[in-house]
Amino acid sequence: MRQTTATLAPAPGHVVFVGAGPGDPELLTLRAARALAEADIVLHDRLVGEGVLALAGAQATLVETGKEGFGPSMLQEDITAMILAFARAGRNVIRLKSGDPGVFGRLDEETEALAEAGIAYTVVPGITAASAAAAEIGQSLTRRGRNGSLRILTGHDVSGFAEQDWKSLARGGEVAAIYMGKKAARFLQGRLMMHGAAPETPVTLVENASRADQRIRVATLADLPAAAEGLGGPAVILFGLAPRAANLSALPAVPDIKEAL
Repeated sequence: MRQTTATLAPAPGHVVFVGAGPGDPELLTLRAARALAEADIVLHDRLVGEGVLALAGAQATLVETGKEGFGPSMLQEDITAMILAFARAGRNVIRLKSGDPGVFGRLDEETEALAEAGIAYTVVPGITAASAAAAEIGQSLTRRGRNGSLRILTGHDVSGFAEQDWKSLARGGEVAAIYMGKKAARFLQGRLMMHGAAPETPVTLVENASRADQRIRVATLADLPAAAEGLGGPAVILFGLAPRAANLSALPAVPDIKEAL
């Protein structure tokens, strides 16, 4: 018996995980911008900037899937359920994550659910906050003769403040980009100094990297807790890096750039 259109189930949609970058829409890849323009549904993180969301096509429905460290958040299982529901309804779904989807973005939890459901997906990488923050202070994240490795760490995880290999990180010349570390600043300082890190180790905090409301605070490990005070937006702690002198003089409009801490 021939099936009618009314009895046919909708063809499964497709899900694209898109890196929204650190906030400046000009830092999006061309592929990310095209995906946004073609989307039916955009499920976006709370931290994605308005300039990036404005690139979604007029046909797109925007849905915020808010998550906030130590604050109110949408449950991960609810986000995953929405992704699956829209995809099963045949929609072109964009899962828009700040920075890069694969850097502290819970990408695996969502892609594993899609794979189990037999729904196709692709990943469009984005510029992560560490790269944007280092660029804003004129520094390289790696440098020959200084550090042959880069660590990307989280300040806290599901269990609380996150433990790391503090002994190796405390060695001179090491560089780390620490995400979600504002509330863990005193914990980070204590662990590093306990394992031998020098109090004068340079530390730079970049809040809202690449955005119009960006703030940069220059400190040392000894000053880290004070430097983290009052920062309300997402911030990356660049451990082992200080801004180049040329970048300090080139950023007079940023009130915290020369702040004495």
